[in-house]
Amino acid sequence: MLRRIEALVFVTVFLDLVGFGIVIPLLPFYVQSMGGSELTVGVLLGSFSFTQLLATPLLGRFSDRYGRRPIILLSLAANAVAMGLFSLASYHHLLPLLFLSRILAGATAGNLSACQATLADVTPPERRAQSMGRLGAGIGLGLVMGPMIGGQLSQWGAWVPPLAAGALALLGALGVLLAMPETHVPAPRTTSAKQPSRLSVFHSSPRQRALKLMLLLYFFVFLSMTTLQVAFALLAQERVGWSEKEVGYTFALVGGLGLVIQGGLIGPLSKAVGEVRLLILGTLLLAAGMLGVSVAAQPLPLVGAVVLVGMGLGLTQPLLSSLASQAANPSLLGLTLGLAQSSGGLARTVGPVASGALYKALGSSAPFTAGALIAIGAAVIGGLLKREGLGREPGPGPTARDGR
Repeated sequence: MLRRIEALVFVTVFLDLVGFGIVIPLLPFYVQSMGGSELTVGVLLGSFSFTQLLATPLLGRFSDRYGRRPIILLSLAANAVAMGLFSLASYHHLLPLLFLSRILAGATAGNLSACQATLADVTPPERRAQSMGRLGAGIGLGLVMGPMIGGQLSQWGAWVPPLAAGALALLGALGVLLAMPETHVPAPRTTSAKQPSRLSVFHSSPRQRALKLMLLLYFFVFLSMTTLQVAFALLAQERVGWSEKEVGYTFALVGGLGLVIQGGLIGPLSKAVGEVRLLILGTLLLAAGMLGVSVAAQPLPLVGAVVLVGMGLGLTQPLLSSLASQAANPSLLGLTLGLAQSSGGLARTVGPVASGALYKALGSSAPFTAGALIAIGAAVIGGLLKREGLGREPGPGPTARDGR
C-alpha cells in the first residue's frame, strides 16, 4: 500500500509541477508582452502567494477534517480552470485576467501540502525524509519537463503553454479520482466539537520551539528562492541575451538537480550526515549560488551558479517537510503542514514584490545579493534547530531523541 501511495503521489505531483514549470519561467516574458514592468512581475507572483497564504491552512484543516483526497481533487480541478484563464489572458493580452488566473490558482493551491500529509499518514518518522524525497523527485522531474515543454510550446503561441498545463492538471485529477485511496479517516465529531485553530498547532505540538523555528526556516528558504522566479529571466535576458527557450532549459536544469538529489540521494545523505546538518548545507549552497548569479556576466558562470542553487534547493525542500511533520501533533498533521506552506506562502508574497522593486531600483544584481544574505540567515536558523534534537542524527538509528 505504501509503495502504491508513493507512486500515485509522485505522479500527481509530477503532473501538477509540469504545469507549474511550463508557465513560471515564462511569466516575466508574458508580463512584458502586456506592457508590465519588473515590479509588475513581482506583484503578479505575490498575488498568487498571498491568496495561497490565506487559503492553504484552511485547506490543510479541511484535509484533516474531510480527508486528503477531496482537497487534492479540488486543487487540481481549480488549477485547470486557472490555467484556462491564463491561456485566454495570453491570447487577448489582458493583464487583469492574468492576475485573476494566478489569484484563483493561489486560493486553491493545497495540492502539495495535502500530498505531503498523505505520505506522512502512512510513513514512519524514520523513513519520512526518504519518502518526502521521492515526492520531491516528482517535483524535480516536473520542473525538468515543464520548462522544456513550455519553451517548445511557446513557439506555437503564447496561449499554448498554459493550455497544456491546464490539460495536465485535469489528467492528474482524473488519476486521483480513479486510483488514489484515502489515507486519513478523521475521528467522528460531534456537532458541538470545536474546530482546531492555528494556535492549537503550537499548543498540541510535542516540540513547540522546534516547530516555530521550522516555520521561520520555511519563510527564509522560500524568500530566497522567489528571487530566481522573479528576476532570473530578466537578468539572463539583460546580461547574456537569453530568450524563453534558454531560460526554460535553465529552470529544467534546476529541476533535474532536484530530481537526482531528492529521488535517490536524500535518503542515504540524511542517514550519513544527519537531517539538520544536511539542511544547513543546503542553505549554504543556496547562498553561494545566489551570490554567483548576482556577479555572473557570461553564460558558463551563470549556469554554474544555477547548479549551486539547484543543489541547495534539492537538499532543503524535502528536509523542510520531513522535519516539520516530525514536530507536529499527528492528529493535526494536515493543518501543520498547511501552516508551514503558508509560512512559505508569506515569503512568496513578500519576496517577489521586493525582488521586482530591487531589480527596478538597484539593478539586476540586487535581488540575488539579497537572496544570498537571506539564505545565510536560514543557515543560522538551522543551527538553532539542531539544538532542539529534531531530525535523525548520522548513523542507522531512528529519529534523534525519540519520543520527546
